[in-house]
Amino acid sequence: MQSSYSGKIKQRIENSPPGTIFINSDFTDIATTETIRRNLNRLTQAGILHHVLNGIYEKPKYSKLLKEYVAVDPNKVAMAIARNYHWTIAPCGDTALNLLGLSAQVTAVWSYISDGPYRKYEWNNVCIEFKHRTNKEISGLSYMTRLIIQALKTLGKENISTEVIVMLSNRLTSEEKATILKESAESTDWIYNIIRKICGVDKK
Repeated sequence: MQSSYSGKIKQRIENSPPGTIFINSDFTDIATTETIRRNLNRLTQAGILHHVLNGIYEKPKYSKLLKEYVAVDPNKVAMAIARNYHWTIAPCGDTALNLLGLSAQVTAVWSYISDGPYRKYEWNNVCIEFKHRTNKEISGLSYMTRLIIQALKTLGKENISTEVIVMLSNRLTSEEKATILKESAESTDWIYNIIRKICGVDKK
């Protein structure tokens, strides 16, 4: 039976694309927490997984062009941490701008607002920071809505140009625009007005 558990855990990992981040609870439908930990540690030793942080693992992604493994995606790690602790988070500050392509600057600290406690995680010169905010700022909103709102807050009303509006509009699908328009209705007036322009509702 033990080997059956091990096989199912390994198969789930092998069926996932390179760069996927795993946490223990991703396998709780297969085995007990102790069995999962033991198997993930074994798969790490075998080189099938890469241990990023305590309880956080990555299926390594190899670049044939660079002939080396690609560095783990900090945003994926942040999402995994949030998933592990059942937090709702949203990229903020330069992190939000970076993820939306509004800034090419490499951020030293990946920052997120969260309805969980303040936390900081560091590995291989990468730092992820979670800043506590009231739940009303992020609860009930889709990831993209949270991301767009935080990016607009970071830029500030006076710094949102037509170019920024067009870039964000082109980045979003019709479905995402419909969702964001609906979910952001209770946002600050100037943010909602910008979102209306991004979604093509207000052309002025």
